[in-house]
Amino acid sequence: MQLSMQNFSTLVEGMAASVQGAAKSLLDLTVGSVLRAILEANASVALWIQWLIVQVLASTRLATSNGVDCDSFGADFGFIRLPAIASVGQVTFSRFTPNVAAFIPVGTNVSVVSNTLGFMVIADPTNASYSANSGGYELAAGVAGCTVMIVANAAGAAGNVEPGSISIISSALPGIDTVANQAALTGGFDAESDVSFRYRFGNYLASLSKATDIAIGAAVAGIQQGLSYVISENINQAGGLQPGHFVVTVDDGSGVPPVGLLSLVQSAVEAVRPVGSSFAVQGPVVLAANISMDIATSAGISHQTAIGLVAGMIESYVAGLSVGATLSYTRLVQLAYAASLSVTNVSNITLNGGSSDLAPPFFGVIRVGTVAVA
Repeated sequence: MQLSMQNFSTLVEGMAASVQGAAKSLLDLTVGSVLRAILEANASVALWIQWLIVQVLASTRLATSNGVDCDSFGADFGFIRLPAIASVGQVTFSRFTPNVAAFIPVGTNVSVVSNTLGFMVIADPTNASYSANSGGYELAAGVAGCTVMIVANAAGAAGNVEPGSISIISSALPGIDTVANQAALTGGFDAESDVSFRYRFGNYLASLSKATDIAIGAAVAGIQQGLSYVISENINQAGGLQPGHFVVTVDDGSGVPPVGLLSLVQSAVEAVRPVGSSFAVQGPVVLAANISMDIATSAGISHQTAIGLVAGMIESYVAGLSVGATLSYTRLVQLAYAASLSVTNVSNITLNGGSSDLAPPFFGVIRVGTVAVA
């Protein structure tokens, strides 16, 4: 139903015509007259009521709702907004005189130079310096530095900082002098936007009571933000033909999704899979992209700063490639120029030693190996 909207003048004119039509003699409706004032007062009230009606209509339809109204609409269907995700990455703690042992406990805080974004050291059992018994990372005498995992204290895309942004040690850390992030932090997402919420809700409704690839995809996409996936039908994990079996390859941007995430995907797919079918959930086969290039810069900013911006732009782009996506060789040139207006030329570009697009293997995803910008 289309609501017929009226402005203040139209309302007053309509009221005046109705009043004059019901009167037996000519009425005084000039500006300043008592009757004109009454009609204008009524028109003001009508405008307010009209605005309230518009607000109600907007908040009762998902297509025109925003914020909490979207959330309440989806909640009636058991559908919730995906929360924000904190960025993760690595920093390197260093010291000038490594004469004695040092210790970096889990929970140590670091921040960017402005101290507006904080990050915390987290446990990494795969790190040779990590000690579960001590609850941190041990640096023996003679060891000048240690690279550890960190996570942003606040969830959101703001935590996806560029290389070299983190330089402040916020916690007391005897024996450690400096901290820096050599690579950009990635994986941070703001809470799901209203546009994404509406789009995903449409897919959710379209997938109900169905066992199609759309239903499986909607189940995977509803777990968390930043996931990419590919559904491969009638094959097994070895790539061989197996009718009735499908493989879900999923990645969270890291190339190595944690076991807990794969378990959540397994449960979500199990709830919507076709009866009589079997399936497997797996992480992707990672192909490392080793990128090198030379750049020329103007006098706008320092050459080293431009190098950091270009490297960060390339790393962020590659980290965002979805499962099965190809890395275009010519895209690297575009990214370098887009990173900074001071970049005047890009040359000697190699992608895994060549000058061709890089395609991932079967069940594969491309992630950053090395980025060398000079």
